[in-house]
Amino acid sequence: MSANDFDERVMTVPLRDVNAGSGDAAADAAMGLIREHLAQHFSVDEDAVRLDPSINEAIWSQGRANPPSKLRVRAARFEEEGEGIVEAETAQ
Repeated sequence: MSANDFDERVMTVPLRDVNAGSGDAAADAAMGLIREHLAQHFSVDEDAVRLDPSINEAIWSQGRANPPSKLRVRAARFEEEGEGIVEAETAQ
């Protein structure tokens, strides 16, 4: 794998829009918003974004109705079988 095939970034994903909607499913919406944000910034399909369980734990840590307003993630894009894949975890 050459250096051009691997792209890693630390990003802050804004999640304030999920709190404006229905409160009882805000954590569910936040997970979808993270996947959508990463897919847009790395130019891949949403199906090609793999989220680490640490992201899920961070979103659900305050309960289903009260996710954090933003989350820092470390995401890496690489090629697997000719397709772009993005893997993300929480940034420490």
